[in-house]
Amino acid sequence: MSKETHSDTDLQQIRLRIKEKQRSYASYNLSPAQNDLLRTFFDLAQEFDSNEDFYRVCVAALFEFLGLHSRLYLFDKEQEKLGLVCESRKGLLLKPLAAPDHVRLSFKSYESEHSFLVPIHRKPSHDTQDSERQSFNPQILGVLEVYPLEKISQADRFFLRKYTNRIGYNLHNRLIAHENIKHLQFINNLVMDIEHNVITPNMYFKHLFNQLKAMIEDIAELEKLLAGFNAAPAVPGVSVELVAGKVSDLHRGLLENHRELLEHHANYSLFLESLFRRDHFAQGRFVLRLRKCAIDREIVSPQLDHFLSRFGARGIAVEKPEDMQEEEIFLRVDVGLLSQVYANLFSNAVKYTGEITNRKGKIRKAMAYGREVLADYFGPGKPGVKFNVFTTGEHLSKVEAKTVFSEGVRGERGKSRPGTGHGLTFVKQVVEIHGGVAGYEATEEGNNFYFILPLPEPDSLTVAQA
Repeated sequence: MSKETHSDTDLQQIRLRIKEKQRSYASYNLSPAQNDLLRTFFDLAQEFDSNEDFYRVCVAALFEFLGLHSRLYLFDKEQEKLGLVCESRKGLLLKPLAAPDHVRLSFKSYESEHSFLVPIHRKPSHDTQDSERQSFNPQILGVLEVYPLEKISQADRFFLRKYTNRIGYNLHNRLIAHENIKHLQFINNLVMDIEHNVITPNMYFKHLFNQLKAMIEDIAELEKLLAGFNAAPAVPGVSVELVAGKVSDLHRGLLENHRELLEHHANYSLFLESLFRRDHFAQGRFVLRLRKCAIDREIVSPQLDHFLSRFGARGIAVEKPEDMQEEEIFLRVDVGLLSQVYANLFSNAVKYTGEITNRKGKIRKAMAYGREVLADYFGPGKPGVKFNVFTTGEHLSKVEAKTVFSEGVRGERGKSRPGTGHGLTFVKQVVEIHGGVAGYEATEEGNNFYFILPLPEPDSLTVAQA
């Protein structure tokens, strides 16, 4: 008995809604064709997974069952305007067309000279947290335009409002699913970013700790040496000079090790902060924290310092541009993320810089970096700044050049070296969310990876005192 009571209570609200729907459908007085249209729409909306096929169903069903033509317009939240995506005469458009003047966002249906237009409402959310998580938030998702007007009766108008509501609810759920998939893909990529930019390079700490351990062992040997001097007959001047020399070497080594540890810790703390931000995970995308900074002094030079010893160990000459040191550029960027862009480019330079013989017959193995201002790159009066990281060596193949920024793609030379092929994908993503472009170009003596960022203000170029 208690189970039945619990069941009645549990289902009470749902049963009330079912009865409301029973009464509503009884009052709708839909025609057989309209009823069949709704059933077909629901079946096919479940059958077809792609949004493109769903758009086709929306317009084709009206013509097949009611003989009415239609156009489906959806609101583009990025461009903030309506665009035609599908119509019953021509089908799906390859690229949305701007809506004509008579098609506008409205909470109520309305007439034009030749058509009846119904707004497509999104499903109202009763969960405020769910509503806040949605990156899209227009109440109206689009407009369904039905024509010819003279064939649309009052009963048809009532049905079209109901039909468009069903389109809106289905479209809303599809958008939610799409947002969730994008969110999960971003988090998956973010985990790869963390592994690639933080966890794997962080093994450099092990190298620093090994250096520290070696110096500690040297101190232990020095203790033994001192103990031996105390036990043996004194040799004037010899013991003091020997110990003083070893102490001096250890002192310098410990200072250098301490400096490297501090720099390494600061660098990876910056990387961790920029990758583990709560906003990234909550919104499913990189959320920038912009501030005006000196690109060379605050981003390029610290990252280069981190890689100098590795360039030296591989015999790679580092060529620094004089103009970047004498003339500093200030941009509003996310320092943590853009620092990782340079870290990835310098890391690749360490791995792939090759030896070449230049025109003068001299052997050259070098990495060079620099930048140049490109007037009107982003349009009239909209200059850009091109940042370059060049390395000597063999050119990428034409296929590699086209795909090198794609996820998981590695060049032929990279297959024999450890790596994931994720670094340049990260570079491209970060540059693009800054409003820039990333690219590759072959040069006479090697390869140039670059990115171009907007230079928003004429006074962004500031001369710094050397």
